[in-house]
Amino acid sequence: MLLKQEYAMEPGRPKKAEITLSEQEHADLQVLAHSGSLPHSVVRRAQMILMSAQGHSNTAIAQHFDLTLPSVSHWRKRYLSQGIAGLYDVARPGRPRSHDDDQIATLLNKVLKDKPKRATHWSTRLAGEETGISKSTVQRYLDLFGVQPHRSKSFKLSTDPIFGEKLRAIVDLYLTHPDKALVLCVDERSQI
Repeated sequence: MLLKQEYAMEPGRPKKAEITLSEQEHADLQVLAHSGSLPHSVVRRAQMILMSAQGHSNTAIAQHFDLTLPSVSHWRKRYLSQGIAGLYDVARPGRPRSHDDDQIATLLNKVLKDKPKRATHWSTRLAGEETGISKSTVQRYLDLFGVQPHRSKSFKLSTDPIFGEKLRAIVDLYLTHPDKALVLCVDERSQI
């Protein structure tokens, strides 16, 4: 009977838990709320918590940010139970990664530092065969890291064993060409 009297004295929903912030929590939330580099969602959640700590109602906060009441309530509860860490998104469920960081690092090192045995440059198929990763996954990782193994970024020396002698002969021909001679150059490699 005592419980019925207490319930009868305060009908309706229970009061929302008040958010009181320490100076450090307030300062940390201010940094988050004014950040230009964090995701907008985290910045907005920090601003919601600051408004809530100032005494604004959930309805006023929802109207200010053009959100629903359950959304405001959700982030208030997350902050109360987890602190600032609760303002960040939780990892979504889904299929786990098929390849760990070591496999990806091996792929990138191979493509960037090694040369394929039977080709001039790495293709996604060759890299996939060599590392055991499918060609489409290789392509996704190369795109993700901005790696383009088919593009040459620097001068490449010839692997010809008598390259030095050929180079000297060509340079000598340009510098001391015979009289009334036409010197033509046909280049098979664009970098040379």
